[in-house]
Amino acid sequence: MAKFLLFLGLALSTACGSSAREPITALIEPVEVKTGWFDAGVEDGKNKLLPSVSLKLKNVSNAPVGNIQLNAVIRRVGETEEWGGAFRKVIDSSGLAPGSMTEPIVLRSNLGYTGTEPRAQMMKNSQFVDAQVQVFAKHGGNPWTKLGEWRIERDLLTQ
Repeated sequence: MAKFLLFLGLALSTACGSSAREPITALIEPVEVKTGWFDAGVEDGKNKLLPSVSLKLKNVSNAPVGNIQLNAVIRRVGETEEWGGAFRKVIDSSGLAPGSMTEPIVLRSNLGYTGTEPRAQMMKNSQFVDAQVQVFAKHGGNPWTKLGEWRIERDLLTQ
């Protein structure tokens, strides 16, 4: 009976003290966000640029936070249809300590622009359409929640 009560007590304390019920925005926040166009090299004889966002996640809660996934949705400015995106599991079950930040997390679309012009000139082309990224996070079984939205800057990124 004592083992059962100990097990029940541990189960209840885990369930009640779990940050899984907290909204993700009360657990983490994006910091040091940088956007730009990644130089993806040459594809089929053309220069390729991919929309990219880099950010760190900061644990703003009082407990370790684990099992975090990010999903980036990229759209061209003025359009509603998704153009590209990226998905990553970014914090595993070992968790991120309170007040700590992750290393930079890069989310990069596999779709972008290709052209024969030099890369810096591609972003000045009259046909170049800017893009924006929305970053969503998921924690455990909670629904996807938007962490932020940023315009992709016309900066050439090499990393």
